[in-house]
Amino acid sequence: MASGSTRRILVETKNLSKDPPPGISANPDENNCRYFHVVMAGPSGSPYEGGLFKLELFLPENYPLSPPNVRFLTKIYHPNIDKLGRICLDILKDQWSPALQIRTVLLSIQALLSSPNPDDPLANDVANMWKTREQDAILKAKEWTRLHAME
Repeated sequence: MASGSTRRILVETKNLSKDPPPGISANPDENNCRYFHVVMAGPSGSPYEGGLFKLELFLPENYPLSPPNVRFLTKIYHPNIDKLGRICLDILKDQWSPALQIRTVLLSIQALLSSPNPDDPLANDVANMWKTREQDAILKAKEWTRLHAME
């Protein structure tokens, strides 16, 4: 018999495949229903437009009481994402609520691509460039998108 947590994961997985968020695919690993392979399209109008970014999402044992672990596998130039792909996003840390779902997390990450927040950085060097030379930072983000997120 499936636990409440496993049932919730199965329901969320079904909903993600039935009604995927626009520009995002999240498929569970065939060997682990807690691990998702995510592909996110760069939002239009952002420096990431045209890119396809691979992420991994893992649901901890105590999900939904704890947030998912999510990181970018594709290199990305963004003040809130570090070289290891870790993401600085409040709902992945202290603002997590069990009422949130995988879908909400993925949409929030996609929104972060549209609106970088250099005032709450994870990559200080990128944030510094974003604050002092925003156009140069945007050009570099577009270049990295072209180099790492386009086939």
